[in-house]
Amino acid sequence: MSFVNTIVRSTFNKSTLLSTRISQRSFHGSSKVLSSKLFVHRDTPENNASIPFEFTPENLNRAQEIIKRYPPQYKKAAVIPLLDLGQRQLGWTSLPVMNAVAKLVEIPPMRVYEVATFYTMFNREPVGKYFLQLCTTTPCQLCGSTKILETIQNHLNIKVDETTPDGLFTLVEVECAGACVNAPVLAINDDYYEDLTPETTKEILDSLKSGKIPKPGPQSGRHTCEPPGGLTTLTSQPPGPGFGVRSDL
Repeated sequence: MSFVNTIVRSTFNKSTLLSTRISQRSFHGSSKVLSSKLFVHRDTPENNASIPFEFTPENLNRAQEIIKRYPPQYKKAAVIPLLDLGQRQLGWTSLPVMNAVAKLVEIPPMRVYEVATFYTMFNREPVGKYFLQLCTTTPCQLCGSTKILETIQNHLNIKVDETTPDGLFTLVEVECAGACVNAPVLAINDDYYEDLTPETTKEILDSLKSGKIPKPGPQSGRHTCEPPGGLTTLTSQPPGPGFGVRSDL
């Protein structure tokens, strides 16, 4: 009996020790990053349901054409392109814009709110005429996006998530613009400006200030995403049909 008690006591002690070790084990994770955006609605003087919004006749025709792309029972699938249309008309996605879209596709407004708060491309606060989205993810950071960020902030005298007093520029950081080979990259509205340096960044901002739209794409002189030092392969005229095939075939 004493032998059995010893085994039971030993097993209990080991289990207790193991559970104690497990309970004391520390878990590590990345630090919590707080978003600068509020994903719930708060009425403001410039954003509340009492402010009227209607699509212009031209945009209303576009909206109807968009809705026709979907079967009648699935026209709610047009929410994203319609929100984009409304944002392009107003400059940002306000509550009245979302309500107007819900009315067009005949769904509860909450269904539209869910979409607008999920996708970061919908700006739920007013932004400047030129919306600067600087990529600061790893490839761009390795290529100098930190210097570009500092250049923009110093040149426009604003910080991230701020708008210049004249309403021309709003600056935000984004996660991967999808043009890593041309890093660092700055998206301005619908255009990409790539291969940036502090000097070319200032030139772009100054051109926009003067009302001129600089040519988008690489600012280093290279064509699209060709190697900076020039082509090293595929430099000759490709052979035509039948190349390398026997003459009797």
